[in-house]
Amino acid sequence: MKALSFFKRKSGMSVEAFQAYWRTTHPDVVTRMPGVRRYVQSHTLRSGYRKREPIYDGIAEVWFDDTRAMRALAGTPEYAAVQADEANFIDRSTMDLIVTEDHVIKDAPVPIDGVKNVEFITHGPGMSIEAFQRYWREVHGPLAALIPMVRRYVQSHVRPAIYQSGRTPRYDGVALTWFEDTQAMRASAATAEYARVRADEANFIAPDPPFIITREHVIVA
Repeated sequence: MKALSFFKRKSGMSVEAFQAYWRTTHPDVVTRMPGVRRYVQSHTLRSGYRKREPIYDGIAEVWFDDTRAMRALAGTPEYAAVQADEANFIDRSTMDLIVTEDHVIKDAPVPIDGVKNVEFITHGPGMSIEAFQRYWREVHGPLAALIPMVRRYVQSHVRPAIYQSGRTPRYDGVALTWFEDTQAMRASAATAEYARVRADEANFIAPDPPFIITREHVIVA
């Protein structure tokens, strides 16, 4: 399972300083936490700030063997150190986290300097979570996998246990798609396959899902 968090940088901090601190300093405390199997940071591209502030400055993905391993961190000094350090570069009022399971829809090698589109998904009104997740994975996923420029495509679904506990997450999942570069991403939007994917979104998700375009940095493989 995976803990996926999203956030904005601390007020008054430049994007350059935020990204440098997150990538070079913060990993020291995250990697000390027991049970971390994989840790990836995805930083919003600098070009994403040219016209307006993006909804998030990036996402962090941390994988664990299971929810028991994640819950075991509560109250530990290692987890407290992570939270304390977040205040040095994150506006914690903007920070949220969803606990997800990954479904790999399309898998191919991704270049080190490739780009990763991160789309935050909310299920459509009147649709059950079970129906939403099934449609996203079994109907929409194969359609998106046909877009020729998409190198890799992963759906991160919020775990059903979250809803069963009565909680309502900010998003129901995140769609992660990797491209060779931003030119390939732009070219994909002109394809017939992309048009079919966008038309299908109205069948299962809320309109205009927010997104950021990022470059990922694998901290713990």
